[in-house]
Amino acid sequence: MYSEKVMDHFTNPRNVGEIADADGIGNVGNPKCGDIMKIYLKIENDVIVDAKFKTFGCGAAVATSSMATELVKGKTVEEALKLTNQAVAEALDGLPPVKMHCSNLAEEGIKAAIADYYEKQGRSTDEVFKFSGFCSSCDCHHHE
Repeated sequence: MYSEKVMDHFTNPRNVGEIADADGIGNVGNPKCGDIMKIYLKIENDVIVDAKFKTFGCGAAVATSSMATELVKGKTVEEALKLTNQAVAEALDGLPPVKMHCSNLAEEGIKAAIADYYEKQGRSTDEVFKFSGFCSSCDCHHHE
């Protein structure tokens, strides 16, 4: 059902925790779905130098959070904005169709943290969110 990479990121998640002085924090999820992610980003000169997460949810939610933070570390904010749920799922060697909403959450968590970073800098967040904020898999609202 789950790939070896999903199981590895679930049993040995990378970047778990908080960043006390985070430059951007994204909260996504819905208690009705059961998956809630909080993504923390430390950004210097528009480069993501650290990323951490706290996730309450299933194994796929933990794995996608772990992988998403791995994928954006060392990237510019602009590069991180191009992260897609499909890229997260592919990096994990796939997800079962019923768990694809977890990769949506991971993408949205990164974008929510970047939006928070932009807001704190007085920058427009118009380009950050190009998704509907609605998960088609479980029909819940993700962006706080």
